[in-house]
Amino acid sequence: MSHRSLSTRTARATRRTLATVTATLLAATVAACGGGGSTTNDDGTLNFSVALIEPDITTVPILAALDAVRQQGHQVKVVELAEPELAIEGLAKGDYAFSAEATSPALIAIQQGAPIRIIADVVGNQWAVYGTTGVNTCDDLAGRPFGIFSEGAVATAMAKDWVRGTCAAGKEPRYLTIGGSDVRAQALLAGEIDATPLEITDAVTLEASGRTGFTRIADFATSLPDLHPQTVYANADFIGDHREVTQLLVDALVAEHRKINENPQYLVDLVSKYLPDTRDPNVAQIAQRYVEGGLFDAAALTDANVQGTIDFFVRAGVLKDGMTAADAADLSFVKAGS
Repeated sequence: MSHRSLSTRTARATRRTLATVTATLLAATVAACGGGGSTTNDDGTLNFSVALIEPDITTVPILAALDAVRQQGHQVKVVELAEPELAIEGLAKGDYAFSAEATSPALIAIQQGAPIRIIADVVGNQWAVYGTTGVNTCDDLAGRPFGIFSEGAVATAMAKDWVRGTCAAGKEPRYLTIGGSDVRAQALLAGEIDATPLEITDAVTLEASGRTGFTRIADFATSLPDLHPQTVYANADFIGDHREVTQLLVDALVAEHRKINENPQYLVDLVSKYLPDTRDPNVAQIAQRYVEGGLFDAAALTDANVQGTIDFFVRAGVLKDGMTAADAADLSFVKAGS
C-alpha cells in the first residue's frame, strides 16, 4: 500500500481552471435535490455519508469526531474522492451530508445557489512564504523563480495578493508551476526555485533537512488572519432537518481540537490510528507546530472572519462581489457549542 502524505488537501488542490470548476459546480447546482443522502432508522438514528479528499493530518480530528458520532448509534460512511469538485457536486445533490475541504469551491457553489453551508473550521491559515539564501523581502524576488502549484490554488492566490501589496513596482517574481507544497519544498532545497508558499508539514521538513539559509519572508497566518482556507461544510437541507446530529458532530470536532491543543501527542496518535500507512519522521514536530500556531479550533469561525474569507476570494477574482457571511455559513452550531 502506498504511503500517505501529511500534506493537506489545499496543498494538493485541483489543477482544473476556475472556469472548469465553475462549470462543474453549476451542473451540480442545477441537479441539486437536497436531503443530505440520509435515511432514518427505526430507533431514530441516522445513516449518512461524508465526503473527504485524501484524508491527511488536518482531517484526522474529523475522522475521530465521526467515530464519536458513531458511538451514539449513527451509521456514518466516509467516502474518499479524488477531486474537491466531486465532493461539492455530491454535497449539492444531497449524496453527502458533510465534507471538509478547501473553502473556495464551496463559496463558488454557494454563490451559484447550491444548498451548502459552512459550519465549522478545519484548520486555520497555516501558509507562509519561504525564501532561499539572500531572499529576505518581497523585492529580493524580482525576476527570480517563485514556485506555485497552479494558477487556481489557494496558496497561489495568497502569494499573489502578498506580492501585489508588498513588492515594489517591477519587482515581481517569475512564477513557475511545479507541484504541491511537498514538491515545492524539495525544489527549494534543490535550488530550482528561490521562494514558495509552504504549509507547516513541508516547512518542518525544510527545517529538518539540515540545510541553512532559508527564511520565512511572509506569514499569511499573520497577514491574512481572517482567511480560513479549509472548512467543514454541509448540505443545507440535512443540517436543517437534523440539527441534533449536526451539533453532535461539531461538538465532537471541537472536543478533538481541544485534546490536540492540550497535548500535541494526541494528534500524533490520531495520525497513527487513522493514517497507518503514513511515514513521516517529523510528525511530532509538525503536531507541535500546529498547536503553537493555535490552528486547530473548529469553533474559530465568526461572522467577521467568514466575511473576511469571502472578501479575500472576491479580491482574488474567485468570487463575485455581494456575498455575505450569512449567505455562506450557518455558525449557530459553533456558537451553541462555545
